[in-house]
Amino acid sequence: MSEHQPALAASPAEWPRAIFAVAILFSVFQIVTAAFHPVSTQVLRAVHVGFLLLMVFLAYPTRGRGRPWQPLAWLLGLAGMATAAYQWFFEADLIQRSGELTDADMVMGILVLALVFEAARRVMGIALPLICGLFLAYALFGQNLPGDFAHRGYGLDQVINQLSFGTEGLYGIPTYVSATYIFLFILFGAFLEQAGMIRLFTDFAMGYFGHKTGGPAKVSVVSSALMGTITGSGVANVVTTGQFTIPLMKRFGYRPAFAGGVEATSSMGSQLMPPVMGAVAFIMAETIDVPFHEIAKAALVPALLYFGSVFWMVHLEAKRAGLAGLPKDECPDPWAAVRARWFLLIPLGVLIWLLFSGRTPLFAGTVGLALTAIVILGSALILRVSSLGLRIAFWISLGILCAGFFQLGIGVIFGVIGALVAGCWFVKGGRETLRICRDALAEGPRHAVPVGIACVLVGVIIGVVSLTGVASTFAGFILAIGRDNLFLSLVLTMITCLVLGMGIPTIPNYIITSSIAAPALLDLGVPLIVSHMFVFYFGILADLTPPVALACFAAAPIAGERGLKISLWAVRIALAGFVVPFMAVYDPALMLQGGGWVAVLYIVLKAAFAIGLWGAASIGWFMYRLAWWERLLALAAGVALILALPSTDELGLGLGALLVAQHLWRGRRRSVAQA
Repeated sequence: MSEHQPALAASPAEWPRAIFAVAILFSVFQIVTAAFHPVSTQVLRAVHVGFLLLMVFLAYPTRGRGRPWQPLAWLLGLAGMATAAYQWFFEADLIQRSGELTDADMVMGILVLALVFEAARRVMGIALPLICGLFLAYALFGQNLPGDFAHRGYGLDQVINQLSFGTEGLYGIPTYVSATYIFLFILFGAFLEQAGMIRLFTDFAMGYFGHKTGGPAKVSVVSSALMGTITGSGVANVVTTGQFTIPLMKRFGYRPAFAGGVEATSSMGSQLMPPVMGAVAFIMAETIDVPFHEIAKAALVPALLYFGSVFWMVHLEAKRAGLAGLPKDECPDPWAAVRARWFLLIPLGVLIWLLFSGRTPLFAGTVGLALTAIVILGSALILRVSSLGLRIAFWISLGILCAGFFQLGIGVIFGVIGALVAGCWFVKGGRETLRICRDALAEGPRHAVPVGIACVLVGVIIGVVSLTGVASTFAGFILAIGRDNLFLSLVLTMITCLVLGMGIPTIPNYIITSSIAAPALLDLGVPLIVSHMFVFYFGILADLTPPVALACFAAAPIAGERGLKISLWAVRIALAGFVVPFMAVYDPALMLQGGGWVAVLYIVLKAAFAIGLWGAASIGWFMYRLAWWERLLALAAGVALILALPSTDELGLGLGALLVAQHLWRGRRRSVAQA
């Protein structure tokens, strides 16, 4: 994804007024439609796409940096909004004549398709539009191909009808998810970030881990994991938390490439960390028709293993290099940080409770966002009051008012927010809080644009796949291989994800691979959620894998090191991420998919032991420096623990126990000799 966002690079208050106003309108439209549902889902998707196109053409130049030429920018942006207006105004007519397009329909259909391709090129570069263009060409000319991949042939009007109208193409499930769950959760994260949640997380992590062995790197791991609870954008996390953690790691002796690798690996893992996870998790829930909390539940243990692995690698590298932590008096008090901003945790706690109590992500996101605004505005009013009794009474009264939502509807929440806004207008310092909320409303669309445009463009692939049935042909090839070797099918799927990830972001990577490869894995006996999570994981890890490694190149200028060198370290640090999906396929209990608690406990302990052994083999350190043959033994034991073959668990556990016992014995002998 292209990182240049010239018109959107500064803080929202410094944007050109037109873009700022469009961003605010975009957020207001999304909030109102989420709360009151005044339009049909088709109109919601179309207007969402219209706003995305308007934002892109106003903010992203045709090439290079700088602000786009405004006459052309407005022409293209308003053309995008015109396609939305056409879908809204002629909604009933389009439904009645579905499949029989008029000349005006064809013009509008081709226009929106062309605008989406150009918008995606400006935001993400050429790779994703090129892949989607190949699928579009296949739909138009695939009947001329030889063999099984040839289809029966489709006219231009059939292809445009499939892609530009209805809910199979550009306005498909990914666009619906972008227009509902994803936008709300991005806005939720933007409000919390503007209110100081990043400072709360980094101060808490610094207070607990900054003074321990290798403290600065552990702060990076923990703060990125915490950031994952409110935002699922890995590259954004690299840039946000990396500005603080990478220089800190370098200052305390970590190699620049290792420091960048730790931050890139930790930040990408934020997309795996429940409860919010990344945008892909919402698309997955909608695609396979599974409640979101089931996706989050399946991701929990692998995410903990992933971050546990990174934490362990950081600890071993610190031991190997003899790196101490920060002086304790330089670390903030973690609980003082919580006391200063405890109110920001309320909406996050409510959001988690709603998600895991079976509420829809749309409901949970709307309530979470409303509560965030209420808490930010309310704290601006009451934190200036010195009386503890008055503060308690204020929060209780506010809670009772908000509880009226369950009886009287969302209007109560908007009434409370309106009253708090009015109060902040007249209180000293309150207007600063209102500016924070206003900037957050603009900040949300900035982060939503790359995600949303990717979701819209991959609708081309979904539409072509459903029109031509090419997925079943491709799945047939994987099945033919997998009948003899499931492992080979998994490796092929992994390679597909990693190769695709060289040019495209995680969302389209997941959508392309899940529509083609995941059904084949399902037919080979891999459980539904596990097959999709397998694809999801490697879509994320593609951003760490050379030669492209987007997250690592985002960390490179901060670390002052080449992105490729950072990427090589990131792959070593994220070793668990590459192995856990394979373990979950062979033992779904790792993703809490059956097997009971005994099976879950066994596979978790086995995976944790394997990760511990790999870390020691990779860094060359356990309690003391490992000899070369000890590193080989640790690697062999770790590999044996992941192989789903008869007796490999016993072999791996035995070799691992032998290694640990002799290593401790050798270390004790060395201590006695030195004494």
